Amino acid sequence: MRTLIAGNWKMNPPGLAGAEALARALRLSAARAVDLLVCPPFTALASVAALLRGTGIALGAQDCAATGEAGGAHTGEISAAMLRDLGVSHVILGHSERRAHQAESDATVRAKAVAAAAAGLIPLVCVGETEAERRAGRAQAVVAGQLAGSLPDGFSGIIAYEPVWAIGTGLTPSAGEIAAMHAAIAADLATRFPARAAALPVLYGGSVKPGNAAEVLALAHVGGALVGGASLVAEDFLAIAAAAR
Repeated sequence: MRTLIAGNWKMNPPGLAGAEALARALRLSAARAVDLLVCPPFTALASVAALLRGTGIALGAQDCAATGEAGGAHTGEISAAMLRDLGVSHVILGHSERRAHQAESDATVRAKAVAAAAAGLIPLVCVGETEAERRAGRAQAVVAGQLAGSLPDGFSGIIAYEPVWAIGTGLTPSAGEIAAMHAAIAADLATRFPARAAALPVLYGGSVKPGNAAEVLALAHVGGALVGGASLVAEDFLAIAAAAR
């Protein structure tokens, strides 16, 4: 299974021109030994899809509707089928920012994962504990609960472990802490999905940078990285990808 380096652009870059410039910079990169995925804002998906066509860089969205309908009375929502029509192959679901700011529950994330898979998209489901939960010694229990509630039966996709306290803060768990959590997630997946657990990549996310990428990506059970801020600088994103070799 090849390493996956995914970039979550969040609500960046400002304006369509910035997103197109970033896509052009990535398009010029040399052949890679890892898989790349970028997830721009909804408004940039069509333009970025056109720019990346034929490059081998996959295109993802940052969310989709929980309903499996391609249309309907769902003001402000975007269905997985609509994303697929734009050339999207992956979709981030359950990111901690949406769990916190949009009050998304495990059940909501699970429904979105079902809708995404039904439309032919690969769901990338995020899990992770807060600083308070880690201090209380509950990190693994919290993540196990999120996995149980967010992954539907028959899940086929990607998991991203992102400790909430490390996202955008510059803080990174120790190598031992990352390894322990990824080992626990791998064991959980092996128990629930014994026939295909080995084919379910588990990415690490949370202040991944060129300077720490090699150490993180070398850890057992780490199948790649979900990159936030560093994915907005083409040179940094590609340096992280190079570190995975």
